[in-house]
Amino acid sequence: MNPIDKLSIHELLSRAAYCFDERELDTLEQCFAPDANMLVNIADGQTFGPFEGREAIMGLLKASLDAQTDFRRHIISNFFFEKEGEESATCVSQIVLAATENGEIRLVTSGIYRDVVIKNDGNWQIADRLLKLELGF
Repeated sequence: MNPIDKLSIHELLSRAAYCFDERELDTLEQCFAPDANMLVNIADGQTFGPFEGREAIMGLLKASLDAQTDFRRHIISNFFFEKEGEESATCVSQIVLAATENGEIRLVTSGIYRDVVIKNDGNWQIADRLLKLELGF
């Protein structure tokens, strides 16, 4: 995998986090492949999903945004690749979720993303996302 593809994947995952926080849902939707899947596991045993298809994933994300009373920042870091290929890759990254409300910032949760990304018409998209969180969101 060439460095440009690695940087493009890093940018894709960062863009998805930013667009979620900024509620740029049209751009966020394009970060996911049409037949993408997503599963959320929380350390206390709760599981959300699997969500099958872009529409189902966006339904989860929209519902999460609608339920929020605070302003959130998904901070994605420590990216590395478990698998690398010309048309697909598996990238692991860490997430720290911070929230601001009533003039105070608090840590909501942290966890790990394991994303399988694919090249679709020359653009990288998330095809499969596993999110493992230490606490609920």
